[in-house]
Amino acid sequence: MHGKRVFYQGQVLWSQVDANRHLRHSAYADFGAQGRIEALRSVGITDESFREFHIGPILFREELLYLREVQPGDTLHITCEVLSMRSDGSRWSFRQEMYRSDGVKAAQINTDGAWIDTRHRKLSVIPETLRTLFHTLPRCEEFTLTD
Repeated sequence: MHGKRVFYQGQVLWSQVDANRHLRHSAYADFGAQGRIEALRSVGITDESFREFHIGPILFREELLYLREVQPGDTLHITCEVLSMRSDGSRWSFRQEMYRSDGVKAAQINTDGAWIDTRHRKLSVIPETLRTLFHTLPRCEEFTLTD
């Protein structure tokens, strides 16, 4: 994991395997989503926060780079770092890496997202209380902050 913080680890289940006996494409996205949620929880942005402030994360883009096969029964270790964000936290990009139990990088996920007001179904700015927490997430070396 090369010194990066692992936010989620989980075993590949039989139900996540395709006909070629390796992790199916949509399961990579599921592991990535769980890793992002766990990263948010780690800084105090929880499901309870989403309900209280009527917000939730949404994705505009999710890019998966498949690097090595993942087999049934293997355990994946998921990292999550912020690649860029607006200073108000309203838009952001994450980079995640997925490592197999043997330490081999199996995939990379790049996402671009924002926050949605769940009552009005419109893009929103994250409340100041959560913005401060959001800014404490780990950042990529090439992190950029924009206005």
